[in-house]
Amino acid sequence: MENKKITVNGQEIPEDAIQFELERLVRFYSENGVPEAQIKEQLPELVKRASEQAVGTKLLMDEANKRNVDVSEDEIEEELSKVVEQVGGVDAFKAALEQQKIEEAAFREQLKQGRRVDSLIKEAAKSVCDPTEDELKKHYEEHKDDFKKAERVLAQHILISPDGTEDSSKAEARQKIADIRERVKGGKEFADEAAEHSMCPSGKEGGSLGWFGRGMMVPEFDKAVFSMNVGDVSDVVETQFGFHLICKTDAEEACEASYEDSRDKILELIRHSKRGEAVTAFVETLKADAKIEYS
Repeated sequence: MENKKITVNGQEIPEDAIQFELERLVRFYSENGVPEAQIKEQLPELVKRASEQAVGTKLLMDEANKRNVDVSEDEIEEELSKVVEQVGGVDAFKAALEQQKIEEAAFREQLKQGRRVDSLIKEAAKSVCDPTEDELKKHYEEHKDDFKKAERVLAQHILISPDGTEDSSKAEARQKIADIRERVKGGKEFADEAAEHSMCPSGKEGGSLGWFGRGMMVPEFDKAVFSMNVGDVSDVVETQFGFHLICKTDAEEACEASYEDSRDKILELIRHSKRGEAVTAFVETLKADAKIEYS
């Protein structure tokens, strides 16, 4: 990302604040069905938007503090509980704070600042209405290619990892997976063999990996599973994790998503856009009274 110094009322916007906004933009569009290739193509524009959003966030934070927007302790506790759950519990949360060298009191203050800004944004966008059904359908018709369902497969696997880097360890692991393959080909249930022998956590679920698309697995695994027929059991596949045996249980070809399948994503995209326009308009009024410098 291009490094540009931005100051707002004499205070510099940290680079990580811009990076945070960029990652949030990319994640939002990715989660709402925008193809990865399209996101990459638009990356320079997204970086500019991320910089402007970082400026906007700074202005909103200053305005929220100026107005002394009220945030209750219950709201902070609610936000804190969400964070603790997301990171995996109290111990993991404390470890994360220690790693980042942040005191819990300082973190709580960050949460308070976030809630203040959220309240201000909500106020700025309170007059925004959700899109009509006609608007949703019009968007779908004009952007059908953005809502295509990608090719995906459903598969199980068994992983045997070598004990070490020695050739003998690799040979032993390869032989073990080969023996498992013979048993499966001979009629043993793949799920039973996975549960008993797989070194992957998925073994507890009979080796199930769920549905996944191209590029979500390491290249060797990806190439093997997408070249198989449904119902096939693979040859031994070697990856950086060890030796795999794959059973492809189902597949779906790439296809155009229906309006019904796409509606919720379109609703969120347009809702996000309209609210963004309202907040942008509010931020523009804040910019008019601020000193913003780019260098």
